Amino acid sequence: MRDNMENPNIPEITPAEPVSAFSLMFTAEHIGIITIDVPGEKVNTLKAEFAQQICTILQKAQQYPSLKGLVLVSGKSDSFIAGADITMISGCKSADEASNLARKGQTVMSQIASFPVPVVAAIHGACLGGGLELALACHSRVCSLDDKTQLGLPEVQLGLLPGSGGTQRLPRLIGAPKALDMMLTGRSIRAKQALRMGLVDDAVPYSILLQTALERVAKGRQSRPPLPWQARLAGGPLGKSVLFHFVRKQTRAKTHGNYPATEKIIDVVKTGLDQGSGNGYQAEAKAFGELVMTPESAALRGLFFASTSLKKEKGGDAEPLPVRRVGILGGGLMGGGIANVTATKAGLPVRIKDINQEGIRHALKYSWDLLEKKVRSRRLTRNEQQRQMMLISGTTDYSGFAQIDIVVEAVFEDLSLKQSMVAEIENNAAPRTIFASNTSSLPIHKIAEQASRPEQVIGLHYFSPVDKMPLVEVIPHAGTSAQTISTTVSLAKKHGKTAIVVGDSAGFYVNRILAPYINEAARCLLAGEPVDHIDKALVNFGFPVGPIQLLDEVGIDVGTKIGPILVDAFGERFAAPSGFDAVLKDDRKGRKNGKGFYLYGLKGRTAKKKQVDPAIYRLLNVTPKAQQSEEEIAQRCVMLMLNEAVRCLDEQVIRSARDGDLGAVFGIGFPPFRGGPFRYIDTLGAANVVKTLDQLAQRYGEHFRPCEGLVRRAEQGEPCFLTDGPADGTGEKVSKV
Repeated sequence: MRDNMENPNIPEITPAEPVSAFSLMFTAEHIGIITIDVPGEKVNTLKAEFAQQICTILQKAQQYPSLKGLVLVSGKSDSFIAGADITMISGCKSADEASNLARKGQTVMSQIASFPVPVVAAIHGACLGGGLELALACHSRVCSLDDKTQLGLPEVQLGLLPGSGGTQRLPRLIGAPKALDMMLTGRSIRAKQALRMGLVDDAVPYSILLQTALERVAKGRQSRPPLPWQARLAGGPLGKSVLFHFVRKQTRAKTHGNYPATEKIIDVVKTGLDQGSGNGYQAEAKAFGELVMTPESAALRGLFFASTSLKKEKGGDAEPLPVRRVGILGGGLMGGGIANVTATKAGLPVRIKDINQEGIRHALKYSWDLLEKKVRSRRLTRNEQQRQMMLISGTTDYSGFAQIDIVVEAVFEDLSLKQSMVAEIENNAAPRTIFASNTSSLPIHKIAEQASRPEQVIGLHYFSPVDKMPLVEVIPHAGTSAQTISTTVSLAKKHGKTAIVVGDSAGFYVNRILAPYINEAARCLLAGEPVDHIDKALVNFGFPVGPIQLLDEVGIDVGTKIGPILVDAFGERFAAPSGFDAVLKDDRKGRKNGKGFYLYGLKGRTAKKKQVDPAIYRLLNVTPKAQQSEEEIAQRCVMLMLNEAVRCLDEQVIRSARDGDLGAVFGIGFPPFRGGPFRYIDTLGAANVVKTLDQLAQRYGEHFRPCEGLVRRAEQGEPCFLTDGPADGTGEKVSKV
C-alpha cells in the first residue's frame, strides 16, 4: 500500500498471496482490499484473461470467515482503470466474437454486483470505459478530489458503446438524461460533478480515500436516495417518449447519421428501460459486436493507435533539451493563445515580448478570460487561476530573455520582419535558445538564412484558436539540428498538442491539402451553387464546418494569403478561381470584422441559425441555385484533398500516411469516422479514386488530374494505410475504453 494512503486509524493488514493483476488482503475488521495492479503497465487496463482472475479473487474473498465487505483500489499512482485493451477488441474477427467478449465482461460485472456483502470502489485517477463499468457494478463508489480523477464512458469516440453493462447500470444510477449525455458525448466527469449527479457517493481528499471506503463498507449496505424529480419524470411513459425523441433528434443533427454508435446507444438504453435490464444486457452485447465490425469503428480505432504511436516519438534521434522558460514574440491572437497553453497546459513560465503595452495587455486578457470561464464553470479555483496567471509576464524590451530556452515567434507573416526577429533573439537571448516560428506559409529555410545559429531555427505552426485546436506542425529546415527538432516536439506535447514533423515546403502539409479543397468550393460558388448548400454538403460528409464557413472563421484575408505562395511553388493547380478576389476587395474578412459570406451581429432567434449574406451573390455576380447534389459537391472538394495528400506523402512533406491522416483529422477536421485521407483512399480503393479524378478532370479541368503516385498505387494495388491495429506493428495496450 502506498505511503500517502496509509492512516494510523486503519489497523494492520495481513497480505494474502497476490494473484496476477489482482491481490487480496484483509484488515483486522474483516474487510477485504482488492488491489488492481496490472504488471508491467503504467496504467490498469482490462483484458479478457482477467475474467477468470476476478472470479478467483472473489471466490477467495467469499471463503474468508466473517467477511464484512470488499474495497477495490488501484495499485497505480495516477489511475484507477483507464479502460479496456483496445487490441483485444480489434482482434475480434466477427460480430459474434465481439459480442461474446461483451458477454464475458457482463458476467464479471454481474458477479461483483451480486456479491453478498458490500463492495466499494475507491477511485483515484482515470476511471474510464470498462473501468467505470466495473465501478458501476460495485455497490458504492468513493473518489478522490484530485484533478487526475475523471470518470467517463468514452466508447463512442471509438465508434463503440459500453459493452460490460454500462448502458444498463448508468441510467438507473443517475437517470437516463444524464447517462445518455455521458455516453453520447464520451465526456469525462470530475469528482465534484460526479458527486452532485450521484455517480459517486462521496468525494474526499486522496489521503483519506481508502479510509473513507473502509468506513463505508463497515456501515453495511445503504439504500440509495431517490433520483431527482426530473430523472423520475423522464422515466415515466410520457417522459421517456419525449426524452428519446428529443435525444435522437438532437444527436442526428450533430452526427448527420455518420456515427452508428450513437443510434445503438440510444436504442440499447431504451430497450433496457422499456423491457428490463435482462433484455438490455442482451441488446448491449449484440450491438457491441455489430459496432466492432463497422468501418467507422475500425477507422476511429486506427486513429487511436496512430495517435498513441505518435505520442511515443520524439521527432528525431536526439534527446530533447530541458525547457524551463518560454518566450513569445507578439501579443496578438496567436501569441496570446500560445502563451496561454504554455502556462495552463505545460505549467511553464512564459515571457511575452511586444512592441507596446497594449499587445501585452491583450495577451494577458486572452488568458484571463479563458481561465475565468473555467472558474465560472467550477472547473478551476480562484487560487489556481491566480497561480496560472502569475506564470505569464510581459515586456516591451528583451528583459528576462537571457533565461529563455525556446522562443516562439508569432508576429505578422512578413519574411524580413521574421528574419529581424531571429537576429534580435540571437543578440538578446542565451546561445542555447531555440527560435521557433509560428508561420503558416513562409519557408523556414528563408527565415533562417541570415541566422548565425541556423541549426536552432525551426517552424512551429499552431492552428487557431490555439487553446482548442489539437494539432501543431513542427517544420525543420535542412540545417535544423535533431536536438532542436526533439526539443520543439517535446514542448508541443507539453502544450497538449499532437505534433507531426513536416517538410519545409510551401504550405507545409495541412494548408497545402486544404487550399485545393477551399478553391473548389469557391468554384462551386462562382458556378451558382448557394453558400449554405456547399457548406451543408461537406458537413454532411463529416467535416465540422463547411469550407465557406471555415473561410469566415479563420479570416478570408488569412485563408487566401497562402494561395499565391502555393501557385509560385507548385503551379496553376493552386490558383484561386478568377473573380473570387472581389470578396477581399469588398473588405470582407469574415467573422473578425463582421463581414463575410455569412451575416454577423444578429440577435435573438435569427442568430440561432447562421444566415448567408445575400449581398455576396451580387458581389460575385451569380444567381444562387442548387444544381449539383451534395454528394457531387463533396466529391469535387474532397477528391482534390486526397490527390494533394498523396503528393505530400511522395514528396516526403509528411513522414508517413499515419502522420497525414492525423494531420488532416486534427488540423482541419477531416471526418474522423473516415480515418483520414489515406485510410479513406484505401476504403474507396486507389483505382476508384483515380477513375473518379479522371472523370472530374474531363468535366471540370486538368487540376483534377490524378497524381503519378496515386496512379501507381492504383496499378499496383499498393495501400496507403495498412492496418487499424497498432501503428508500425507495435502493440498499444493503453486505452480509453
